[in-house]
Amino acid sequence: MTEFVADYLMKYEINEELSYTISNIASALIILLISALSYFITRKIIVRILETFVAKTHSKWGMILVENKVLERVSAIVPIFVIHAFAPVFPAFADWIQRLAFCAFVIVILLAVDKLLSTVDDIYRNYEVSKERPIKGYLQVLEIIAYVIGIIVIISTLIERSPLLLLSGIGAATAVLLLIFQNSILGFVAGIQLTANNMVKLGDWIEMPKYGADGEVMEISLHTVKVQNWDKTITTIPTNALVTESFKNWRGMQESGGRRIKRAIYIDMTSIRFCDEEMLNRYRKIHYIQRYIDNKITEIEAYNQSMKMDLTDIVNGRHLTNIGTFRTYVDNYLKNHQKVHSSMTRLVRQLEPTEKGIPIEIYAFLSETDWAEYESIQADLFDHILAVVPEFDLRIYQNPTGYDLRRLHAGIDN
Repeated sequence: MTEFVADYLMKYEINEELSYTISNIASALIILLISALSYFITRKIIVRILETFVAKTHSKWGMILVENKVLERVSAIVPIFVIHAFAPVFPAFADWIQRLAFCAFVIVILLAVDKLLSTVDDIYRNYEVSKERPIKGYLQVLEIIAYVIGIIVIISTLIERSPLLLLSGIGAATAVLLLIFQNSILGFVAGIQLTANNMVKLGDWIEMPKYGADGEVMEISLHTVKVQNWDKTITTIPTNALVTESFKNWRGMQESGGRRIKRAIYIDMTSIRFCDEEMLNRYRKIHYIQRYIDNKITEIEAYNQSMKMDLTDIVNGRHLTNIGTFRTYVDNYLKNHQKVHSSMTRLVRQLEPTEKGIPIEIYAFLSETDWAEYESIQADLFDHILAVVPEFDLRIYQNPTGYDLRRLHAGIDN
């Protein structure tokens, strides 16, 4: 084609060198035009026809391929083939044109493989097993291997050397490669350990204060684990850190179906006393402890009689206390609450007295594990418990406030 155009121009007495220059430029423009036209036909017509066909078949996998634009990446191969096929038109540059075209072909294949691996991950995520056994880290390793092989092939093509020769040179530089890919190797090994030991999976809620992570695992990749925190911020943790360092996984709580309450209220020790007749008569009217009081009074009276106790002094013998009765009420209240897990541990215990009073700790599990619902139910429980404390002639301990000081001052003035 170049010779034909040059001969045609020389017939009009155009300089031979200029004729060949013009013919080469014209040939190049024609080849580029054919390449562009082939690319347009492939991408805008053939690829669109294939996408329409996939849409009509309603194939889930096919739709993911379309969404990830795998076919569009592959369509770039066609113009490269055109350029490679027309390389002999330029005999002086044919070898280099074919080499560069082949390198471009390898690059397009690598980009298509990258999209294809992403598609495989997206397809895999549609299955429930993907939450327990994520494969993104493994796919990223395959991606790295593909790029390394592609780079070796490109370099060997440009310098006209066998890829095996380059591989042997890489073998000699293994130590350098290990240093370069250290993070990738550590991440790959960590990913295997996380998967094999079922330490963390997608959807788990984890806490790792060192990295400011407190939220749901969104993604597990070769190098990082992405966590969406409770405030919707995103934290990335090195995958290797989840193996070498400590973190808290709330999955056990979620799978058990119960979320723990472990909170104490502080009772003013000066409000604790033995129950007298009037107090017991009032407490008998409380539904959750009616039977308890009747049984305990019978038990205590029998004990005191058997021991011949002198009950003229209240110190002698056994007596009910308001704080003990209160603990029993709270325990029965929790026992009868619909949202408190009946098959899990439930305790209402007295802890060691402190300068803030006597802590009465409530240790129980709610059947609701959703955070917002859990907090709402827990607040309702303690609203009730705090409100009922005065009914047992007890006081909640609280540091003096300005309001307390004003009342004290007003009382002194009066």
